[in-house]
Amino acid sequence: MSNTNGDEAVIDVRELPPAQRHQKIFRLVNALAPGRSFILVNDHDPKPLYYQLEAEYPKQFSWTYVDRGPAVWRVEIEKVA
Repeated sequence: MSNTNGDEAVIDVRELPPAQRHQKIFRLVNALAPGRSFILVNDHDPKPLYYQLEAEYPKQFSWTYVDRGPAVWRVEIEKVA
């Protein structure tokens, strides 16, 4: 289901102001084709984002932790087919 050939995009939002992070991520999720994914890199657990995405796109994406901090968090977000 997820990209196993290593071609998913890596989106590092650590340098963005917090107010711009969710806006950028929502644009990326909205633009994803079914079966495609990206890796979100953040400086804290983005769990609140998960709940926002689930409210906006119910059952339309998967959320898989790749790294769980403490300094760097990586989550694969995939649009389900």
